[in-house]
Amino acid sequence: MSESVKSMTGYGRGEYIAEERKFTVEMKSVNHRYNDMTIKLPRTLAGLEDKIKKRIMQKVFRGKTDVYISFETFSAADMDVKLNEVLAAAYLEKLRRLQEKLGLTQGRELELVARFPDVITVEKAQQEEAVIWEALSPALEEALERFVSMREMEGENLKKDILLKGERIKALVAEVKERSPLVVVEYQEKLQNRLKDLMGGVEVDPQRIATEVAVFADKGCVDEEVTRLESHLVQLRDILEKGGQVGRKLDFLVQEMNRESNTIASKANDIQIVKATIELKSEIEKIREQIQNME
Repeated sequence: MSESVKSMTGYGRGEYIAEERKFTVEMKSVNHRYNDMTIKLPRTLAGLEDKIKKRIMQKVFRGKTDVYISFETFSAADMDVKLNEVLAAAYLEKLRRLQEKLGLTQGRELELVARFPDVITVEKAQQEEAVIWEALSPALEEALERFVSMREMEGENLKKDILLKGERIKALVAEVKERSPLVVVEYQEKLQNRLKDLMGGVEVDPQRIATEVAVFADKGCVDEEVTRLESHLVQLRDILEKGGQVGRKLDFLVQEMNRESNTIASKANDIQIVKATIELKSEIEKIREQIQNME
């Protein structure tokens, strides 16, 4: 059974409100050689980071992915009010000494001390991880589903484009294959006419001509390269149709296609083959650029 082809770029957002808590998860990714993931979340959720990462990595296998998780609470039970009694006492003592020194009357010291930094702090209370995960999980799943869906949609567009380019390459390879034997025939005719002109119309030894043509044909023979390119094009379609994690496979395959096209270019002794090879290399390069975006 075939799988979807995925792009490495994507975005997804999920939100879930449970009672008086609101969880928001955002995911975005760009191209990367490996699977690089960064998760940014509140300190109160730090204990769930590994669990979140493992869940995402079940669906995401390549790319640089950034995950942002926020948590809001509207419940007093989730807030922990703390009093720093030592600090408050120290502030109060200094205030009273200042009153005595300046001869001031006692005022609203308690209210004043309460306003000083770090005397009274409000923090989110630590909750059971299982309870938090139960509320966070729906937001994570929604974001992950949208994220993967976008990568699949872009991946399918890339697949269609690459297959079209593959058909263009197939046509160019067929052109080279058809033209290659004709080049030898034309060379033989030109050689015979040239030698006749040089020898004043005297008949040239056919064996000598055959030998020269054979050497020429051997140097310019691209049958093996054409056959391998045809095989690579079949593999290209098969890999894309099978789907899944195709990026690295296609990267290697395109390197091989490029190598064969370079060899044909180095052997080319015909202007039509040269032109076809230039177009061939251009299409292969376009495919190479496209697969850099694929998971």
